[in-house]
Amino acid sequence: MLYAGVSWNSAGYEVEVVDQSGRPARSPARFAADERNGIVAYLRRLAQTPEQSLVAVVESTNGVLDGSLMAAGLEVYRADPWMLSQRPVLASVPARTLADTARRDLRQLTRLGISDGTLTGRLDELQAGIARSVAAEQPLKRAGRWFGNGSRESTDIALTFDDGPHPPYTGGVLDVLERYGVPATFFCVGLHAGVHSEEIARMAEAGHLIGNHTWSHAFLPDLTRSQLEEQIERTNEAIDGAGGTPTRYFRPPYGARTPEVVGWLGDHGVTTVLWDVDAADWAMPEPEKIATDVLERTRPGSVILLHDGGGDRSNTVAALPALIEGLLERGHRFVLTDELAQPVTQPLAETVEEPA
Repeated sequence: MLYAGVSWNSAGYEVEVVDQSGRPARSPARFAADERNGIVAYLRRLAQTPEQSLVAVVESTNGVLDGSLMAAGLEVYRADPWMLSQRPVLASVPARTLADTARRDLRQLTRLGISDGTLTGRLDELQAGIARSVAAEQPLKRAGRWFGNGSRESTDIALTFDDGPHPPYTGGVLDVLERYGVPATFFCVGLHAGVHSEEIARMAEAGHLIGNHTWSHAFLPDLTRSQLEEQIERTNEAIDGAGGTPTRYFRPPYGARTPEVVGWLGDHGVTTVLWDVDAADWAMPEPEKIATDVLERTRPGSVILLHDGGGDRSNTVAALPALIEGLLERGHRFVLTDELAQPVTQPLAETVEEPA
């Protein structure tokens, strides 16, 4: 058995592979942030080694690779924070640490599935955190800085795309949007924004809104406050450096939060944008199902969640024409996310309460 730890840092990714005895099976391999396909190919070659099976191991702050690895037929496991040493402010634990954690006892790790993705086995925890956060969100909602839909009295709706930029899918999405003259909001991952500046610049030039989706698509409850703030700030810098115009609009990966995270986001000055329509295109359903699900669920004021990154998004690109045409036929008007924000009723300074 070979154990491949896959780590990330501010520059890209690193893979270290050890055998059952803990000896390195290969020299450490480093990959730039735009070499995700190279990581997949590298691990697939190792997995085909005669008389050797391989598992890949990630951690919960790396939510942009597991989908591609699983789609390639690899076994992918997640090591959770309570199993690991403290991570740096803007990086995962080392790749060797991940590989050794799996080697010592693979049974304590969670095998990921394509339908639940990075949070396989932690979905109850996700939902519990969301439920506990309702009271903490209310001051931000009253201040117009937290929303998942616009007014139900308007025909306006917003298309949003997460996890990019990711060629060629981001370009395919932009092509369709240009053909129909439809604006959209792209919540970008900082690790990839800096290496795909052409997509970021094209978004900006076309008048699309660019939002922040953290540096590495991290599960926010697993971060410290300083780690969360660094993820947001570095992503803004990457978007700015790539030719985009960073905004205050932020989307937490998976919609994950706790009362503490909500408080940190409020202090940081961002406006959090969630959604009310999720076609689950990250699980790669057929294009017809993506379009049908969106058409059935969209209401006036809806924020529609789709993906242009994080895996193979060709089905999402293929679904877009029918999806857009169907929504236009129903009388909806596409707008940028910031146009759906509810009117501010009270200044945040007058309403902020300490989360319970």
